Amino acid sequence: MYSLKPVSEDEERAVSFLRENRDDITIVVADGSCLERSLILGLQIADIRPRVILCINMMDEAEKKGFDIDIKGLGEKLGIKVIGMSAGKKNGAEPLERALCEEICEREPAGLRETEYYTSLSGELFREFVKIRPSSARELDRKIDSILLSDRLGIPIMLCVFGAMLWITAVGANYPSAALGVLFEKVRLLLEGIFDRLRVAEGVKSLALDGVYGTVSEVVSVMLPPMAIFFPLFTFLEDLGFLPRIAFNLDRLFRCAGTNGKQALCMSMGIGCNAAGIISARIIETEKERRAAILTNVFMPCNGRFPLIIMMGTMFFSVGRNADIASAAAMLGALVAGVLITVLVTRILMHGEKSSFVLELPPYRRPNIKQILIRSLADRTAFVLGRAVTAAAPAGVVIWLLTRVGIGGESLIGYISAFLDPLGRLMGLDGSILAGFILGFPANEIVLPLILMIYGGKGSIKDILTANGWSRQTALCAMIFCICHFPCATALMTIKKETGSLKMTFLGFLIPTVCGVLLCIAVNVLLFLL
Repeated sequence: MYSLKPVSEDEERAVSFLRENRDDITIVVADGSCLERSLILGLQIADIRPRVILCINMMDEAEKKGFDIDIKGLGEKLGIKVIGMSAGKKNGAEPLERALCEEICEREPAGLRETEYYTSLSGELFREFVKIRPSSARELDRKIDSILLSDRLGIPIMLCVFGAMLWITAVGANYPSAALGVLFEKVRLLLEGIFDRLRVAEGVKSLALDGVYGTVSEVVSVMLPPMAIFFPLFTFLEDLGFLPRIAFNLDRLFRCAGTNGKQALCMSMGIGCNAAGIISARIIETEKERRAAILTNVFMPCNGRFPLIIMMGTMFFSVGRNADIASAAAMLGALVAGVLITVLVTRILMHGEKSSFVLELPPYRRPNIKQILIRSLADRTAFVLGRAVTAAAPAGVVIWLLTRVGIGGESLIGYISAFLDPLGRLMGLDGSILAGFILGFPANEIVLPLILMIYGGKGSIKDILTANGWSRQTALCAMIFCICHFPCATALMTIKKETGSLKMTFLGFLIPTVCGVLLCIAVNVLLFLL
């Protein structure tokens, strides 16, 4: 936040804590590359808290941008501990650790004054203790922003970047996915031999191999390769400073919908996990805008849904000489469709006065490859894959039981699929696909493996799907319903927790599902007529 005058719920809670709790040391982290703006909050907190450390971070960025900051002089002027550091570097946080170990003298807080006082004082301190010299890095940032944030080029460049990222994912995911499929089949044969030697009962053997192992192996082979490529690329854009510029470019689009670009930040969080995107809606000031952001976040494909979209794009839209480009274009189209549906539904939900949007654009930075790999592979890929496997094992047991327990010679899953089939056919899908989405309610990651288990059969994923009547039209409708369908159990529980309303939770389930059903029907009918 920028001052102790709160403008959103999360800032209100932070200010309340700062005013009511006075026993701790307060560390105010300021950005050295834009110190004049960051000083305002530091000055205000120093006036209401007795023990304050002003930590001017990113000193390396400040020096690169041509700012020479007199740390010692600023500390003497303010009468508080002021340190400079570059936390991103090795041992970069040592100055802060030393400051915390030193004794900080108690002083009587002055009390909060008028906002104009702090704004004026911040400017005076900046001019007195910061020398600005010419910097090619600062000028380069401005030149890049003049292109990336321009009215004409901003959004097209953004689409090209995401298109390239999806193309790399589409090209790179095919081979490891096929290799994993071969590997898991060899392990399956090995396990069969072990079970046979141990004379394990056929029912137990089938439950273990066809139910649990089959579902888990499908989840890993389908999800791991695209996630291991997509997440590092996405994290690279985060570290580079590109994602906040997307929010800036989308601000005008969301203003047309009656809200602002802060919802784009929630959408970006939703790409990782819709539950996280729902929680991040706390940064939005007004209740109406916040609820609209919560109810529409599910339209952004999360970690669990991206693998299905990528698989559909690579298997059914790779045509002609430029097959990889075509599949990447299909996946990019799905992502753009999610944004447009979000804007349209937001416009329907929103009315009344809209709030302002303040966004601090970070400097462009050289991404740290080691940190990217740790965050993307360990924190994201491994976390999502572990969650998927945890949900896949019991889901495999359920599907196995549904396929083997029946009435009158027909399995329960057959009855469920037959019941859903008329609606599925109208949507360009079938009953088995809808059953897979419904049974995948605990976690979106297991939807495609469940569909494959319901179909049965052996061979590659595409062979199983085409043998059950899938065409490019089916894949397109499946991608649409993947974007527009009810949130997973975790996301729905998060909606209930954030809003405290069963009505909002029900709307969070109903709105995307109705949108998905109607869109699939419209697309299916249109393609049939064409």
